[in-house]
Amino acid sequence: MYDIRLAKLVNGEMVLGKWDQEAGFIKDPAILQTIPTQQGGVQMLLLPFGYPFDQEISGEIELKHVLFQYKSVPEELKTKYLEAVTNLTLSAPGGLQNLGGEVTDFSKFLKK
Repeated sequence: MYDIRLAKLVNGEMVLGKWDQEAGFIKDPAILQTIPTQQGGVQMLLLPFGYPFDQEISGEIELKHVLFQYKSVPEELKTKYLEAVTNLTLSAPGGLQNLGGEVTDFSKFLKK
């Protein structure tokens, strides 16, 4: 499993990515932006670090550019990040219970 961490860079941006202490990089960084809502709350938006020029989450940021590392990252945010990086929808434990029966032929689930 990846070590997903949230950090604030020296330029003030918040990034979420795969932390690689040995290599000294945050791999596949995504910017985390907060957007105020009309109800007075905030919405969070994950974008590729190179947005708008890069449409995919990729690249590396050297750890020397990290000003602050958050102690914890909400699991839902980690899940959304991994879904964005892999283009897969992740299921919570037990989330596949409603399929019913034993699945042996996965081709039934593929679109034709």
